[in-house]
Formats: sequence, structure tokens, C-alpha cells
Amino acid sequence: MRVQSRIEQKGNKMNYGKSGGAKASKNTPRHSEHNAKGSDKNPFGQRETKLELLARMKAVAEAKKAG
Repeated sequence: MRVQSRIEQKGNKMNYGKSGGAKASKNTPRHSEHNAKGSDKNPFGQRETKLELLARMKAVAEAKKAG
């Protein structure tokens, strides 16, 4: 004859999966980026040409120089 523990006598089984903290979700960022691909600030398929990029960079440099 086998000796039974108190838990087995009552018919309750321990569910060790339910003990402890919740598991963190996998492969998901903790927050969304402000310039994520496909957002309003960085839509898909929109890429400036080299000339537009250079003009924008020069305008920013001039604005920094001016004050």
C-alpha cells in the first residue's frame, strides 16, 4: 500500500505552471518607436532622393549656423 500526501488525499493536484510571476511575452518590444517603419513620421515606400536629402541637410546646417 502506498502512502499518500495530503494533497493527493484531497484530490487536489499542484499546478506548478500557475506558481510564480507571469511570463513575459516573446518577440515584442517594450514600447513603440517614435520613427518606426510604416508610421506617420516614416511611411513605407517614401524615400528621398540624394538631392533632396542633401538640400535638407544643408538647410539644417545653415539654420544651426544662423543661430
